[in-house]
Amino acid sequence: MTTDNSSNDSRIFSSKIVDGADRAPSRAMLRAVGFSDNDFEKPQIGVASTWSMVTPCNMHINDLAKESEIGVNNSGGKAVMFNTITISDGISMGTEGMKYSLVSREVIADSVETVAGCEGFDGIVAIGGCDKNMPGCLIGMIRLNRPSVFVYGGTILPGCHDNKDVDIVSVFEAVGAHAKKDIDDDELYRIESCAIPGPGSCGGMYTANTMACAIEALGMSLPNSSALAAISDEKKKDCQNAGSAVLNLINSDIKPSDILSKKAFENSITLVTALGGSTNAVLHLLAIADAAGIDLSLDDFTRIGKKTPVLADLKPSGQFTMSKLVEIGGVTPLLKRLLNEGLLHGDCLTVTGKTMQENLENVADYPEDQVIIRPFYAPIKSFGHLVVCYGNIAPEGSVAKISGKEGTTFSGQAKVFDSEELALKKILDGTIIKGDVIVIRYEGPKGGPGMREMLHPTSAVMGKGLGKDVALITDGRFSGGTHGFVVGHITPEAFEGGPLAIIQDGDKITIDATSSEVNLDISDEEIATRLKSWTQPKPNYTKGVLAKYAKLVSSASLGAVTD
Repeated sequence: MTTDNSSNDSRIFSSKIVDGADRAPSRAMLRAVGFSDNDFEKPQIGVASTWSMVTPCNMHINDLAKESEIGVNNSGGKAVMFNTITISDGISMGTEGMKYSLVSREVIADSVETVAGCEGFDGIVAIGGCDKNMPGCLIGMIRLNRPSVFVYGGTILPGCHDNKDVDIVSVFEAVGAHAKKDIDDDELYRIESCAIPGPGSCGGMYTANTMACAIEALGMSLPNSSALAAISDEKKKDCQNAGSAVLNLINSDIKPSDILSKKAFENSITLVTALGGSTNAVLHLLAIADAAGIDLSLDDFTRIGKKTPVLADLKPSGQFTMSKLVEIGGVTPLLKRLLNEGLLHGDCLTVTGKTMQENLENVADYPEDQVIIRPFYAPIKSFGHLVVCYGNIAPEGSVAKISGKEGTTFSGQAKVFDSEELALKKILDGTIIKGDVIVIRYEGPKGGPGMREMLHPTSAVMGKGLGKDVALITDGRFSGGTHGFVVGHITPEAFEGGPLAIIQDGDKITIDATSSEVNLDISDEEIATRLKSWTQPKPNYTKGVLAKYAKLVSSASLGAVTD
């Protein structure tokens, strides 16, 4: 067989791999993995699976990838499944291992680009669960700029403890309650044992669900792909539909560059704000925009947040899990409400081949008796919860998550720690008291390296009953499960000589979400004197992936990108 279909636009890339007499060795190898004669004449679609047994978020992804394979093959393509990595934030949280978390976003992006680029895939379906999978897959697809669809692996169902929904954050907060002696060993064990009942991503509006929704609003997922349970017939159908959709994109010559515009990113920020989503969305959307060549900045989040209310009463600061939002219709009714209020750009193209407005045209509203999504006249917060703060501690910006329940200002005395572990120890042993501002530094992209999430310390604060009484600032970042008076992503980071590096125990720090500032209440002269005497610490790693990352990574204010 000496197939020559190189003129077929649906096989722009795969034809170079398999067409002609000189490509017989390639065809021979592909026959061994299941190709028939007819398959060489079809568009080849790479199905990127982030399956792994290291985390419940991804343990089911291969089954979903097989559904996408069916969708591709039934629509006239030839699917080729391949894997990329995942790590578990929830398992590694609070340990040195968590430094690899944000790094995994770059590894995933590189691997998707590497495999699809090498193998000559004409299109890509990527399926991700844990939160770094999603931006990682998207960045890889954007770099290749071939017809692509992202599929979310789906949310986990909640566990049940004493007739209340529980999840992974419940366990983290139980650790703090245990340290406070509010619960005993048996109670902690019972919460631990029931919180994660099966496959799926962490169940609140944490980073995984936030990024799934953000990507749908970007137009890179099918409608409501972000709001389906991991184990459901609907999710299987979503995966099959994604396989079909990528063939339609090939036939219509629609690529990520046709979908991802500045207006698409504005839509994404709007939905994340209305949902009360994770601060990690700021970091990841900046990185995705960088890959797409879109000029997006921290100030865009402020601009959109000023006109977008928080409407969703979802965990961590709210009452409900993502599974409850799935039950009332998912995010498409909310997108339609935002569109009708003039807060979305309806003319943005999506992976359906239709515009956002066309996708939403026949979407029904939520049931009248639901209480998860508030009406515009009675929002949870009348403007955005993601507050970009500047000030003399963060001259290049920082990101606060202010739900409104914490108040809008906090002043207190600094207690300074040069690592997350040191801070956690002092939270649990009672050293941290009402009125303290916990400062955790040298946890930035370069300093950690890897910009660890501070879910363990913030959950311990909540579990100790200090959620409204202490604040925490860091050049690290926060899990989507974090709530309380917290400011992260402080830039420049301490390792780069940012002002965070010169804060001392007892200094007064003021966080003002109204003026969007985080300030050290000492004179400019004293700040200059301290900075002059500061010396950069030695890097924590000099070999391996963390050392490579530290050399390449940019500031968090730019998305912590490595290109």
